[in-house]
Amino acid sequence: MSEQLKLIVEQLNKEPFKKHFSLISFDSLEPEQLLQTLNDVLAEIDPKQAVDILEEMPEHTVKRMASLLSMLKYTPPANQVSSFMQGLVTGSKPVIHPILHWLLQRVPELKKRAYLARFLVKVEIPAEFLQDDVINDTFRQYEELVEGFKTYHKECEQLRNSGFSTAEIRRDISAMEEEKDQLIKRVERLKKRVETLPNHQRMLEQARQLRVEKEREEELAHQKQEQKNQLFQTEQKLQRLQQQLKDLRQAAADVNPESLMKRLEEETKTNAYMVREKLPKELESMRRSVQYLQRVASEPAMGQADVQELEDKIKEVDSQINQLIEKRMMRNDPMDDKLTLYRQQASIISRKKEAKAEELQEAREELAAAERQLRQRSSQAQGADGDEVIPVDEVKRLVVNLRSKGTVYKKKRQLIAELKAEYGVLQRTEELLKQRHETVQHKLQTAEAQKGISGYSNTQEELERVSAIKSELDEKKGRTLDDMSGMVKKLNSMIVEKKSALAPIIKELRTLRQRCQEITPEYEEKKAQYESCAAGLESNRSKLEQEVKTLREEIAQMENQYHHINSMSEISEKLLQRAAEETKAYVSSDPQERKKAIREVYMKNIAEQEAIGKELREKQKTLREGHGGKMEQMELWRDLEQLMECKRKCFIKAQSQASIGQVIQEEGKDRLVL
Repeated sequence: MSEQLKLIVEQLNKEPFKKHFSLISFDSLEPEQLLQTLNDVLAEIDPKQAVDILEEMPEHTVKRMASLLSMLKYTPPANQVSSFMQGLVTGSKPVIHPILHWLLQRVPELKKRAYLARFLVKVEIPAEFLQDDVINDTFRQYEELVEGFKTYHKECEQLRNSGFSTAEIRRDISAMEEEKDQLIKRVERLKKRVETLPNHQRMLEQARQLRVEKEREEELAHQKQEQKNQLFQTEQKLQRLQQQLKDLRQAAADVNPESLMKRLEEETKTNAYMVREKLPKELESMRRSVQYLQRVASEPAMGQADVQELEDKIKEVDSQINQLIEKRMMRNDPMDDKLTLYRQQASIISRKKEAKAEELQEAREELAAAERQLRQRSSQAQGADGDEVIPVDEVKRLVVNLRSKGTVYKKKRQLIAELKAEYGVLQRTEELLKQRHETVQHKLQTAEAQKGISGYSNTQEELERVSAIKSELDEKKGRTLDDMSGMVKKLNSMIVEKKSALAPIIKELRTLRQRCQEITPEYEEKKAQYESCAAGLESNRSKLEQEVKTLREEIAQMENQYHHINSMSEISEKLLQRAAEETKAYVSSDPQERKKAIREVYMKNIAEQEAIGKELREKQKTLREGHGGKMEQMELWRDLEQLMECKRKCFIKAQSQASIGQVIQEEGKDRLVL
């Protein structure tokens, strides 16, 4: 049963019904509403059923629905016809739901059946009326028309289901070629006929001018239509621009100072990172590459000995680096391991930051290219005097491209927001790691001073720098030792600058963190109060919504009852009025008025029918009384007919014998003569 309800609700929510039902709302429908839903489905199948059941008598509604269902070949449960009709009257769910389930599964098929039934269901005419020649001829014509409709409908379906064949197309082409030849011959005959006329050149010129003017008229009409299309496109463009302006104004109105300042701060931080860190690094790397290339270009050509010398130096430096790495691994200092972890995290964060900055730069370049393309398209659209208009296909393509770019832009914008949030988290992590590094460095220096090995950590940092330089040497073998030392110095200077730049920020951050710790308990308390208050208000709101829904349903039910009672009251008043008029006419002293009464009319008809019946019974009695004599007379006539037939046969036989004897006598005479 649940599957049946699901199918019914799903079909009713689709086109063309659009009922917007749920399982609960559909199951809670009142009988009148359920009957109206069934009537709407029947109206979709047969438009003649589109009526309001509240404005129709219940017995008429049931009769109409039952006749349509019978015509659609719907079979109610066996041995339950009376309960089925009663369920239709009362709008019972066990009766209505199976009907809806059966109808909604085959709506297109039933539409076709209802359409054909309008023409194929024959009108039943009693046999006694068919004895009239006029009615019989009309009924025969009606049957012939029905049969003709069947034939035409079958042909129509076959034409719809069958496509064009190549043979038919070839025949059409050959027929058109024959028509072309005939037209050419006709034109030649007309030319010969026209040449004999005076002033035929002038007439031809006038006809040519007329044809040119007609073509010009068609061209002007085409231009007019194009201008109308351009005007329509311009109006649509104006509407789109107005909508964009409205959206931009709404977006500007929704922006508050806090969000605007936050967005500006994020953009400022991003631009500051690009200007202070990323771009200088790229510029410096490019400068080093240029210097290296210039140095390589300025140096004389190197021989095999010089190349071998450089390779020996590289191998020597590699061996030194490997020895230092082995010593470091043998020492296996836990403090160093912690610092290595922090350094790795810091390097990962810096690489992520650089990758995101590169993605941001690419997005900005794409945005600039799109803006340049937009300006170019707008300049092309305006033209020299504003006469050029973008074609419809180009506009559609641009709209589709703009929508796709809009979706990509939204995704990129969301990605940038996520990256900015991640950048803030990573920046915060970097600050914490730097603080821990400073604390660990301070503790390490204190421990070194206590142990009498001051400067050991500096040596360790030098080893790490050397290892970093070694990794760069593995990537770029062509760099010299001077470049490595300059890079180390540059890195040291950058680290010092960063530390000096981060020191005031860290101090400010400490105060802010302390302030945050003070405000957090108050925030948690306010949040708990807000959540408890919101939960209470939500529960009250849900209760009120339920009450309002219940009251609305009651109001709708009472309105339906009110309209139904009013309709029944009007019907009762009409019946009472007719009864009063009938009573008035019946008790009236005027004979003419009494004749108008329905009772008098019916009594008169009954009396006439009784008189006709009496007359027919008398005729029947007369026929029965004279039946015996009539039958005897018929037997006598039949015997007389047989007797006359025998006389006729004897007479014919006698004539044939007389003719034969005469022939024999004539032959005997001929023989005697011979």
